[in-house]
Amino acid sequence: MDIEGFVRDKIAINDESAKNKDDNDKSLENILASRIMEYKDISLDNAILMAQSVIDEVQTTLDIQKSDDKFLKEIVTVPEADIDMGEMGVGSRGAGDFLVHRKIAEIVASTNSSSLVNPEAQDDGGVVKSPISHSTNNNDNDDGFNNNEDVYLTTAVDGIHSRLSEYPFLGGFHVARASLRDVCVMGAEPVAIISDIHLADDGDVGKLFDFTAGVAAVSELIDVPIVAGSTLRVGGDMVLGDRLVSAVGSIGVSAYPPTARKRAEAGDIILLTEGSGGGTITTTAMYNGFFDVVWETMDISFIKASNALVKDDLVKDVHAMTDVTNGGLRGDAYEISSTTGLGLEFYEETINKMISPNVLKMLNTLDIDPLGVSIDSLMIVAPKNIAEKVIKSIESVGVKIADIGTVDDTGVPRIIKSDGTEEVLEPLFREAAYTKIKKLVGETTPEDFEIMKEKVQKAADNSIKKKDKVVEYIKNQN
Repeated sequence: MDIEGFVRDKIAINDESAKNKDDNDKSLENILASRIMEYKDISLDNAILMAQSVIDEVQTTLDIQKSDDKFLKEIVTVPEADIDMGEMGVGSRGAGDFLVHRKIAEIVASTNSSSLVNPEAQDDGGVVKSPISHSTNNNDNDDGFNNNEDVYLTTAVDGIHSRLSEYPFLGGFHVARASLRDVCVMGAEPVAIISDIHLADDGDVGKLFDFTAGVAAVSELIDVPIVAGSTLRVGGDMVLGDRLVSAVGSIGVSAYPPTARKRAEAGDIILLTEGSGGGTITTTAMYNGFFDVVWETMDISFIKASNALVKDDLVKDVHAMTDVTNGGLRGDAYEISSTTGLGLEFYEETINKMISPNVLKMLNTLDIDPLGVSIDSLMIVAPKNIAEKVIKSIESVGVKIADIGTVDDTGVPRIIKSDGTEEVLEPLFREAAYTKIKKLVGETTPEDFEIMKEKVQKAADNSIKKKDKVVEYIKNQN
């Protein structure tokens, strides 16, 4: 429970309708004390003291609106879109989520900082090129790179699946895999892992260790070290409960340019490795009672496949790679087509064969669209003359892979269904609903989505303006 947010909301309501401020404060104090005692084993007197402190702190921060410092007031005032996260589908890996991520990319792009692959590409990881220059004449370098050679640095970060907060080991295991996948699909070899954990005030410290052990399991399996991290409480003293939120980042290096989506070309072959899912499929299994499916997801075949391409020196010949995660194949096909302007043709029957049988059976039983959910396959876009070499390389490490389609110049992503009919692949407003609560929320696009887009755009534009003003102010001060 976010007690600071609770107090802010109640004060706002009271300011609108209250006639007697002291009575309202007393009422809020008692309500909050009652909420605190639901989580804390403390006396009523201490709960009231805690409630009074929170109310006082929140009220003090609200007083900044009375300040004469107009610029500071502008900085601390959020440029609201008047659209809630859930309403927009942020984090639900559909059309609404993709839109918000494009707006975030616009803010990043406004800095005019250069990189090879940045959030504008809506790709899996970001890439910068950095020259390596050795001051010594010693040629016995063991870093894998020649003197004065460019090295491509790839970074990626992923957050734990929110429904795995109660299962920290599984959450840590799968978010580590996800982050490493995002580095691998850019053609880089993972070299380091970083971890960030936030656990709410009433969470058992054991959750921190359990999560870290999950990350460490992946680290040990693929021999990539965990090198740094951070551990904090969610909201400090202001959030009660035991919710865990966290993120894992990965760093990779490559001697070749990234295999970003934008490099796909008409005539390329689309290959797909067998996918058994990660955090999303684990969540689906846990919350729908398919517990045996959890074990299907506990593997490192994705990383084995991408590392095989690095080992066999095929990364330089592959045009693009991505993991089938955000919004499933529907989302990936849409993003590749949007980025490149090209079309993609897929074969449904072959795709279904590349989903782990137990996972596919669960999805079909629960009426979940396999094309709209993360199956964690490695999708490779390569020239026709390279495709056979890629298949041979990946099969050599025991990972299944198949030809599932082609890239063309139609500009439309589509799938040839088992009955021979053709369907245009478009992302849903949210990814395929895979829990009961998600099915209740639904996947359909809101009727006022165009209005929502305008509000989101305005909020993003206002954030850029604020950033520009602050940067200009600091430059002038210096």
